[in-house]
Formats: sequence, structure tokens, C-alpha cells
Amino acid sequence: MARPKPLIHGLYGWTPAYGFRYVHPANRRAFELLEPVGKLFEKVSEDEENEWLTLRYDEQQFLVRPELFQEIQRKPPFSFGDEVEEITPAPSQYRRFGLVADVFWNEATDQATYQIVERKRKLPRVYQADELRFG
Repeated sequence: MARPKPLIHGLYGWTPAYGFRYVHPANRRAFELLEPVGKLFEKVSEDEENEWLTLRYDEQQFLVRPELFQEIQRKPPFSFGDEVEEITPAPSQYRRFGLVADVFWNEATDQATYQIVERKRKLPRVYQADELRFG
């Protein structure tokens, strides 16, 4: 049985100022609405001609040109869809449980932060990795 390829994470620092040639026409509007700067993507695949990469962010996939993709070496502890729970809730608050929906990357600290969805509602708080555990 073939071993699955390791998951590759990276940043795609595209803004509309770069022009639209970097994003496939079918994905342009959704990618622009996502505002990809500072968000951590999973690299799903690349085509044989190395013309397009398929990147995943939460439940969406995008075709983009490989020139702007910047692989990160440090694997984040959580990824999209992981069930997590808050380790230490705020005083007089219940512990929050949910699924990872957003992964942000801080290049200065080389660390990911997370936003979770609880009962189909995205929580406003952004968590550090050490504030969460697998639920």
C-alpha cells in the first residue's frame, strides 16, 4: 500500500494588486473574498506542467499559480476540521468545543492561530495552539 504524501502547508500572499493572472478565473471572486494574506493553506496537488497548484482552505479549494506559494517548514498542530476544545475557559464561562475553521499564520512568531466553529457558528475569539487540545 502506498504511503500518503505528507501534508504541505504554506502561505499564498496574493492581493488584487498583483493582478488576476495568479488565480484561476473560476476561483478569482471566491479567492478575493477569502482575503488570503496571513492565512495558512494546505497544498493538495499540482498539475503535471507545474502551471497550477490546488490549495485548500477549510472546505474550499483554489487553483493558483505556484510562483506566490511559500511553503512553511513548521507543521501546525491543528488543521481544518479538527475537533478541538478550549483548555482553560474564561472565568465563569463554559469550555468551548468546535471544529477548526480558520488557520492564520504569524510569520514573525512562526506560529499558527485558530478560529473555531461551535454548533455551526464561528466564535469571534482567535486561539493560540497552547489554548486548545484535541476534543
